[in-house]
Amino acid sequence: MREAYISGRRGLAELTATAQGCISLWEGALSLADVSGTDLLDRRSMAVLARSLALRGEAVFKIAEDGLVPCSDWDLRTRNGKPVAYRVSIPEAGGGTSETLLAGEVLHVRIGSDPAAPYYGQAPLKRASLTAGMLNAVEAALGEVFENAPIGSAIVPFPETPETDLGSLGRSFRGQRGRVLLRESVHVHAAGGPAPNQDWKPQSVSPDLEKSMTAETLEAARGAICGAFGVLPALFASNAQGPLVREAQRHLVQWTLQPIAALIAEEASEKLGSTVEIDVLRPVQAFDVGGRARALSTIVQALAQAKESGLSADELNTALTLVNWGQNDKAA
Repeated sequence: MREAYISGRRGLAELTATAQGCISLWEGALSLADVSGTDLLDRRSMAVLARSLALRGEAVFKIAEDGLVPCSDWDLRTRNGKPVAYRVSIPEAGGGTSETLLAGEVLHVRIGSDPAAPYYGQAPLKRASLTAGMLNAVEAALGEVFENAPIGSAIVPFPETPETDLGSLGRSFRGQRGRVLLRESVHVHAAGGPAPNQDWKPQSVSPDLEKSMTAETLEAARGAICGAFGVLPALFASNAQGPLVREAQRHLVQWTLQPIAALIAEEASEKLGSTVEIDVLRPVQAFDVGGRARALSTIVQALAQAKESGLSADELNTALTLVNWGQNDKAA
């Protein structure tokens, strides 16, 4: 259970730095979201929900009087493809407890649902299991290379020496990074004279990883994993500039996190009995400051022209709604 808790349901590439970086973006953005209509979805619950959605594709919370209680495991029963009852496991410090709850007592959010099983969610890595497996294989292979390969070691020819001495020297240097392995020269005169000078050139035994294209494969796998989480790969580039970072943040929020927030709000509105709205766009504020200043100046000029033209408040709101600036424009 401890291993499963650490590695997730799949146990596949879920703890790599690439996946964790994307999951941290999900956690940070959703924990900052503006939630209206309920006090149960606090920032702590939103962060736990975001991590569960990123790793498992679904999250289950018990609706209690004092707040939402996250469930570590659950089983469900459905009717007409919709859950009607749950058997949930609630984590406790001294050992978890199990409860049976009706669907109305549980907040169940899922993403990436398959039509064959709409009551289950799928994590981004599960939907991209081939790429995740390749990333895991490449990183594991590189880890083994840097752990076991004789990086920095070299073979230096050595003149005639008794085999026992060469064996002792070889055993003392083998597998030790940065050391020199002494071996008997292969170019020795028949009369037992010294070896020629060109025979003393050392030969490196460090593995040549360039021909295996591990760097390109690793970079492509990391970019694909970022894409599966809705993160532009260029966000993690070492030469990323401010405009690129803002556009990457806006892309993540608009196309990935805000739709997820809408799913959370819909489930919460159904189970909590009040209209819940969740806005991730405004808190993140991944916009060009100069562009926003220019937009504000244009809006002020438009308001002044509307006032001079004698437009009513309803007419002005209708015009603003057309560009998602008016009241009840449903942008969030």
